[in-house]
Amino acid sequence: MVKFVVLLPRRSDMSRADFERHLRETHQPLITKLPGLRRLVLNYVQPDPTGSPPAYDAVAEDWFNDPAALGAALGSPEGQAVANDTANFLDMDNVQFMIVEEEEILLTTDTSTAPIA
Repeated sequence: MVKFVVLLPRRSDMSRADFERHLRETHQPLITKLPGLRRLVLNYVQPDPTGSPPAYDAVAEDWFNDPAALGAALGSPEGQAVANDTANFLDMDNVQFMIVEEEEILLTTDTSTAPIA
């Protein structure tokens, strides 16, 4: 499984609310039509503890079986529709794309307060 991670900065002339609305109501339905898409996660970035505004407004994770499936999706008519919509709400000079392979690290639960069997 591979993930196509996209760091999404909104256009400077767009409010955060308008950005989120466009992402949810217009762009997300286009993404969900990508052939071979296995999972979609949209992460809405929050200010850090100092209150500084984040460099990106959202992070998208598009999951595919393998790099070939990702390439086919991006090259499809549905992929073209996604690409054609991006300039409607994203600062295209600052969008970042990454293809990643996830390694999940499972943590053990704290059993210090659990009864011993």
